[in-house]
Amino acid sequence: MTTERKRKRDGSEGMKKKMAISAEPGHIGAKQLRVTDNLAQLLDVLPPLVRRCLEEQNNLEDLLEIVLDLGREAEARFPGSVVQLCDIGVTMEEIDYVVSRVGMFGKDNRAGIERTLHRISAIRNRQGKIVGLTCRIGRAVYGTIDIIRDVIETGKSALLLGRPGVGKTTKLREVARVLGDEFKKRVVVVDTSNEIAGDGDIPHPAIGSARRMQVATPDQQHAVMIEAVENHMPEVVVIDEIGTEADAFAARTIAERGVQLIATAHGNSLENLLMNPTLSDLVGGIHAVTLSDDEAKRRRTQKTVLERKAPPTFDVVIEIIEVDKLAIHHDVSTVVDKLLRGQPVRPEIRVRNPEGEVEVVQAAETEFGRRPEGEEYGRVGPVTGQRALPSVVKIFPYGVSRNRLERAIRELRVPAYITKDANEANAVIALKAHFRKEPAKLRDVTSRDIPTYVVKSNTYTQIATSVREMFNLRGSDEDAALREAEEAIERALEFGEAQELMPQNSYMRRLQHQLVEKSKLTSVSIGAEPYRRLRIMKP
Repeated sequence: MTTERKRKRDGSEGMKKKMAISAEPGHIGAKQLRVTDNLAQLLDVLPPLVRRCLEEQNNLEDLLEIVLDLGREAEARFPGSVVQLCDIGVTMEEIDYVVSRVGMFGKDNRAGIERTLHRISAIRNRQGKIVGLTCRIGRAVYGTIDIIRDVIETGKSALLLGRPGVGKTTKLREVARVLGDEFKKRVVVVDTSNEIAGDGDIPHPAIGSARRMQVATPDQQHAVMIEAVENHMPEVVVIDEIGTEADAFAARTIAERGVQLIATAHGNSLENLLMNPTLSDLVGGIHAVTLSDDEAKRRRTQKTVLERKAPPTFDVVIEIIEVDKLAIHHDVSTVVDKLLRGQPVRPEIRVRNPEGEVEVVQAAETEFGRRPEGEEYGRVGPVTGQRALPSVVKIFPYGVSRNRLERAIRELRVPAYITKDANEANAVIALKAHFRKEPAKLRDVTSRDIPTYVVKSNTYTQIATSVREMFNLRGSDEDAALREAEEAIERALEFGEAQELMPQNSYMRRLQHQLVEKSKLTSVSIGAEPYRRLRIMKP
């Protein structure tokens, strides 16, 4: 080792910095309090050279992870960027240096630093020796549940879904503290990897007065869940990462005993979870049912259909789209039934604006075709008709491409189907050339005061526009999609980071693409239907 390299590795003590509780504006919201817990304690376990290089960064308050892989340069990961630390590959001595200064690694290859929320995860070679480390920064953020506080206060069981790093565990921590301290409930946290309450025997203050039960090995989580209920009489049980069939069964057992359950699970959306055979029981499960001939004819479906097997374990499902953007399904049983029938669902979408205030940007439906405020979809057609549309609309196409109309119904996910019988139709979409001639068949239909929509040309765009007008989607879904794109464009321009939008159908994505083009940014569609979405970035 050269003298210069040795001098760098023996570098100075560096900073001993601990962030105090402080109000910070930005993506957390101006009304929230953010705590970076004992960052200096994590720095203390790092090799001297890596620590020195890290301290040269001027934005450590945003640090997410430190990655140490044998033979590669150390990395510091920040939101939207990765910084290479030092110009020297990590040595085995440096990895051993970190391992010797943190807690014991469990069977899940995770360790921690006592009385902190930091997590160190190991990568091992075939002989079991640690050759890589991911040091994840643990932060307690006070005020994160104001966006779902009303849901938690009801006492209903809630399941949080979202991709890794989006803030599920942070919200669980805050839920435990609020229910224990402010509502004086008996709260037990089942802490499998010590992520919620930190390493060591004394739980982190971030969970308040809630009690913490540690789990020896991940495969024993379900047993500890049951033990918590049987031995300690909790009113609330908080669990991170329900991932096995045994966990799902234990969760149902707990919920059936009248205990409020707040948990997270793998999956980005309720629909993903429903199709997961291991965890679908959390939302009621699915099974195949054979209908009678009459019932199948009435439903206009095949004789074998999928239906919900049981009441859902969780009353509410919360999809965490972004740190400050959530989609809330308030009635899981109803939503699951609709999904299994191929009907569209409309969750409530909440965001926290830059001022820290929570806004509802999309209201949930309480029943098909009706908003909570009582506004009905498809009230009046633009040409004729004054009658409100039923929950499932039978559309009669006159001179219009059936294939394109079927595509519009499918992609817009509206409760409608095409009928060949004009007498049973609830609405008509007609080509302008045919409408002007008004043959007897069309005159008879429109005389029944049925909403009629006229398209100038037989294109998918115009047909889809008529369908959106029929279900009043123009003033809700379209505006919300464009508003989301506008906000993402502003963030991309301000911070230079790529932004991903919520999944949309092809028509909505096209509108969003056009909006991005005007801002001189670049956008691409990613993912597979029905989760295809836009990613916006600088060229």
